[in-house]
Amino acid sequence: MLARVFSFGRRPFDSLSEQEILALAISSEEDDARIYRSYAEGLREDYPQSAKVFEEMAAEEDAHRAALIEMHRRRFGETIPLIRREHVRGYYERKPDWLVRPLGIEKVRGAAEDMEAQAHRFYVEAAKRTTDASTRKLLGDLAAAEVAHESLARRLGLAHTPESVKEEEAETERRKFILTFVQPGLAGLMDGSVSTLAPIFAAAFATQDTWQTFLVGLSASVGAGISMGFTEAAHDDGRLSGRGSPVKRGLASGIMTAIGGLGHALPYLIPHFWTATLIAAAIVFMELWAIAFIQNRYMETPFMRAAFQVVLGGALVFAAGVLIGNA
Repeated sequence: MLARVFSFGRRPFDSLSEQEILALAISSEEDDARIYRSYAEGLREDYPQSAKVFEEMAAEEDAHRAALIEMHRRRFGETIPLIRREHVRGYYERKPDWLVRPLGIEKVRGAAEDMEAQAHRFYVEAAKRTTDASTRKLLGDLAAAEVAHESLARRLGLAHTPESVKEEEAETERRKFILTFVQPGLAGLMDGSVSTLAPIFAAAFATQDTWQTFLVGLSASVGAGISMGFTEAAHDDGRLSGRGSPVKRGLASGIMTAIGGLGHALPYLIPHFWTATLIAAAIVFMELWAIAFIQNRYMETPFMRAAFQVVLGGALVFAAGVLIGNA
């Protein structure tokens, strides 16, 4: 937990030297080229024309890498420091293509658009950190190249009309909303709903005292909310990842964590033990199905798979709490 909160082992982006910024850009371009080639290979059989597009994009990334290496050689010599995106705090992450298979054209298109937007943000921030005129120009040119890429909708042979431009803008707003509010809130709701099950129901069955159980649930929910909110806000400032304001993400995560726990803690304000427990169990059931619905609605997770994962996990934690409370 502490390692994630304080990002031990990761460098702040602002602490990187100009040589390290160039090295990071080189490794990032190399990784992106490999990802695009992997996308091309995954699409080749069903979408041969789209596969060619991703091969061309990989070639563009190779050209960017070559220009960056030449700049590094001219300024700092032949030895390039080993620094990768996972070494830098708040740096955007790339999901390996084998984690998102089977590769569908829409899934790959969305992933590639995100990659271009993230690369653009990186080069804009990197250019601000450089004082050498030639390096600043190169980074600025690469930022412009990323943002000036043709729309992937057009490059993949899809319709691109003024109406679709509006739809694309709406989709961009939707993605920002999901990254800033839905993802942190969903993580918080899952943590609050599931992680507090065991202590609350263990306390309930161990004490048979509704007031004491409520106090346990209240402390667990509020504590988890503070922890999750602080963790979300502290581990990524959103500048490079594009995930939005850390304060907004922290509030979304913290509040939803507390709500998830309080949902099945509040019934224990009812003085009758079994009445409170049955209502709490019913609320847990509704919370878990709500999580599955949100995953399906916003994260495009198949509903039955989301329901199976969430309900099964919740049931196991609930059973653990009951067993421990009766021990």
